[in-house]
Amino acid sequence: MQDYTPQKKHQGFTLLELLIVIAMIMILGALAVPKMVTAVNDISLRYVASDLSGLLQSARMQAVRTNTATSTMAGTLPAGTPIYYIAAPGVAYAAGDTILTLNPNVTVWRGPGSGAPGEAAFLASLNFAIDPAADPPSFSARGLPCIGAAPCNPILGQGFVMFVSHPGIVGNIPWAAVVVNPSAHIQVWTSDANGNWIQRD
Repeated sequence: MQDYTPQKKHQGFTLLELLIVIAMIMILGALAVPKMVTAVNDISLRYVASDLSGLLQSARMQAVRTNTATSTMAGTLPAGTPIYYIAAPGVAYAAGDTILTLNPNVTVWRGPGSGAPGEAAFLASLNFAIDPAADPPSFSARGLPCIGAAPCNPILGQGFVMFVSHPGIVGNIPWAAVVVNPSAHIQVWTSDANGNWIQRD
């Protein structure tokens, strides 16, 4: 008598099931990737604003240490890379100056008129006058915000604001601001698309 053992069917996924799973993965990816890219852009922008804040703080300390007015000005390296550098007000970049190298896609705007969301309300909330000429942020020998070349006179109740933006890959433009108030405290703020500004430090 022959022993009969029924063979097990080897079942796998059908083509339809595989297509459904792939479609679900693509939908989830399409939802998650823009949020991830936005988060990466926001973090990158915060780093730029924080670095700019550090450069301003260095300029302030250098002004006090050397007992001379010091400024942070925009420039470019010979290769065309945009930078901010520390020097005496109005002095061109020279090799050896302290610099901050910027991503070419990052835009830094001094003073009002940047187009940042909720800019007018944000500037009004700071409760001090912003330099109307959008001069490079400078510090007097006492470490206070000042305007012009030597002796770089402090103007009572006036400070600086630098707006920083970076166009996002998915169309959003994150914004940050570096604020130097009249007593030379330096703060970093960031904004959402609705114009809500949050102080980061």
